[in-house]
Order: sequence, then structure tokens, then C-alpha cells
Amino acid sequence: MSSISTESEVVKSDKYPKATPYVIANEAAERFSFYGMRSILSIFLVTQFFNPSGNTALQAVAEAKSNEQVHLFVSLAYFTPLIGAILADWFFGKYKVILYVSLIYCVGHLFLALYDTDLQWFGYGLTLIAIGAGGIKSCVSANLGDQFDKTNEHLMSKVYGWFYFSINAGSVLSNFFIPILYEKYGASVAFGVPGILMALATLIFWLGRNNYIKVPPSGINFDFQKMKEGLIAAGRVLLVFAFIPLFWAMWDQNLSEWVLQAQHLDLTLFEGVVSLPSQVQLANPVFLVSFLPVFTYVIYPFFEKIGIKPTPLRKIGVGLAMTGLSFVLIAQIQDSIDAGGHPSVWRQIFAYLVLAWGEILVWVTCLEYAYTNSPKYMKSTMAAIGLLTVSLGNYLVALMNESISKGGYFASLRVTGHESEYYWFFVKLMAIEVVIFMLVSKFIKEKRYVGED
Repeated sequence: MSSISTESEVVKSDKYPKATPYVIANEAAERFSFYGMRSILSIFLVTQFFNPSGNTALQAVAEAKSNEQVHLFVSLAYFTPLIGAILADWFFGKYKVILYVSLIYCVGHLFLALYDTDLQWFGYGLTLIAIGAGGIKSCVSANLGDQFDKTNEHLMSKVYGWFYFSINAGSVLSNFFIPILYEKYGASVAFGVPGILMALATLIFWLGRNNYIKVPPSGINFDFQKMKEGLIAAGRVLLVFAFIPLFWAMWDQNLSEWVLQAQHLDLTLFEGVVSLPSQVQLANPVFLVSFLPVFTYVIYPFFEKIGIKPTPLRKIGVGLAMTGLSFVLIAQIQDSIDAGGHPSVWRQIFAYLVLAWGEILVWVTCLEYAYTNSPKYMKSTMAAIGLLTVSLGNYLVALMNESISKGGYFASLRVTGHESEYYWFFVKLMAIEVVIFMLVSKFIKEKRYVGED
């Protein structure tokens, strides 16, 4: 039998793309800057602007105003990826968009450090960060996928896992150090350090400029065959992504509502070791960093061996259920607080563990799903559509908190002494969604587009 390979055969390679270290290091530093700023944002807005006197009677409204602002900021940060993706795919290419928009990002951080006593200019800084973080977000994950071809696409899942690992490595460090800087040196320093890390992230990305595979922009193309193919692909992906906004509406509360809840907990970790309220959220990235390799190299292969293939849709379904379970735990903690108790911080830490499992199953899967299920000329755009689910989820929570702060329809969920109703409301929504997802997922088909010419 001839051993000569035909043109249709692909020789597999175990070499990772040369640009991988630059993309992953850039992401780690950028996420340090973003999550470092966010780690203190909710408490800062309450204590500096909305209830600086610490008036107990104003606290619930102040917290609702803070939550509204935080979720509006996050909503904008995850809406702008669509604009960044269009600029990258149609006009400038991913490399130029990531590099130049990162400079806007740096200016936003500078504003936070300089105007920590001026709400209006502080708000301008948040807007610039939202534009910067969002403008590069879809391009970065799609740029990572562009580095692969048919010879090494089998390594893509592992690299996306390490990509997400880098996100949470940056988050772990920032969630530990930035609250300490805020406590000891004040807001200006605590917001300034993330700005320095964003400048470092920009430098790292620039240093890798000669190693990237740079997919050129396609221009505005009215190729109707491509448009038809793109719409079909988009329809498949959107059917999955329709279930993700509620996930983000719940997940992002761990960086706002859960932080404010932590102020009412017994924050003793061990004898003589007490956490700051804004440091408890460190548990989420720690668990993500710890369990991403476990899921990738242990749990998924185990289910493969016993004949249960961990398909993307199965992962997402289980992840949604895990997210709902984490809110059950948080609602039970709030029940104890409403009853006058002082629950241990370890109960909230366990909720962070379950939430981390849900995030690995849902969002790491969605990152890969958005790339592999869209044609090459739509990859940044489809990544941006995935990020729009974050924007929509946060916008819905912002509207709820606006209603609460103004005594509107949802105010009944935050009645003093019965605030757990707020969390039970989300538990019920997720339970309904999981059932619907189980029914719909049976009819969703996949088509992979990887390493196209």
C-alpha cells in the first residue's frame, strides 16, 4: 500500500501558534486592569458619591444606585465589541483596532485616577474604559482563533482554555491587591495601578506584532451567497446565545450585589485572618484558574471514556443549571442576613465555587462556539454578538436596580428584611430557562468553520 499522502490529507502538528504567548500575556494584563478597577467600583460609588455619610436609612437606595451604574458600565463595555468587530472585519483588521483602541482604554484609566472626587469626570473615565475594553474584546478572542489552521486546530480547545486561564490569573491578582491599595492608599492609587497594567498590556501586544497571522479586512462586501451563508450561521449561533443573557445577568452580580452582601458577613477566613468585603470575589477567579485544567484534562475526557460526549450544548445546559444553583446558595445566605444573622463568608465562597463551574461550562464553551461556528469573514462579528449577551444581561439588571432605587415595580424585591426575594427571583427565572434550553437544544445543528483559506 502506498504511503504517499494525498493533497486532501492534513498532517497534524502539535506546535502552538507563535503568537500564543503574546495574546495570552496581553489578555492577563488587560484583565488585571479591568477587574482591578471593578473590584472596588461598587463600594467606591456608595461610599464616595451615593452615601458618603454612611446613613443606614439611605443605604439600600445608595446600593441600588451603585448597582445601576456598575451594570450600565458593564452593559456599554459589552455592547461596543460589535462596533470594534465591524471596524476590524470590514475596515482596519483586528491588529490595528486592538492596538489603537487600547490607547483610549489607557486614557480612561487615567481619568479614574485623576477624578476620583468628581462623579461627572469619573463617569467620563468609565465611558472611555467601556469603549476601550469593548472595542478590543471581540477582536482579541477572534485574533487568537486566526492563529490556527487545519494542522493545529485540534489544539484550539486547549489554547482557549489557557486564554481563559490568563483572564482569571489577571483577575486573581487584581482582586487581591487592588482592595488592599484602596484601603491603605485611597482611590487615586487603587484606580491608577490598573491603568499602569493596561499600558503594559498595550506594550505586550505591540511587541508581538511580527508573530501574528493578520487576517486582512474584507471591506463592505455584498456577496449575496456569503450573506446567505452568514445569516444561516448567525441564526444557529444566535439560537444558542439567546439563552446566555440571563446567565450574565446573574453572573455579573458576583462583582456588585455579592460584594455588597459580603459587607454583612462574618469575614473571618481563619483565626486571625479577616477578608475585606471586596476581596471575597477573589474566590471566583481562583476557582476558575484551579478548575479549568480539571475540566479540560480530567472531567471532559472522563465522560468521553464512559460514552457521554461533552458536546458544547450539553456543557452549556449543565452550566446554566450550575449558575442557578449558585443563586440558591446566595439567596439562602440572604435569608440568614434578613433574619438578623451574621453568616460565615465561607458560605458565599462555596457559592463562588459553583458559579465558577457554571462559567467554565457556559462561557468558555461559548467563546469557542462563536468562533468555530461562523465563517472567517464573520468571526469577530460573531464574537461580538456573543459579548452582546453580556451587555443585554447587565442592562436588564441595571433597569431592575433603577426601578428599585426609584421605588418602582421591582422595589418589592429589596424590601428591608426581605431582600432575599431579589435572589430567589433570579433562581426562578433560571429554572424556567434550563427547561426551555433542554427542549430547544435537541434541534440545534452545528457547522464548523476552522482554518479556511
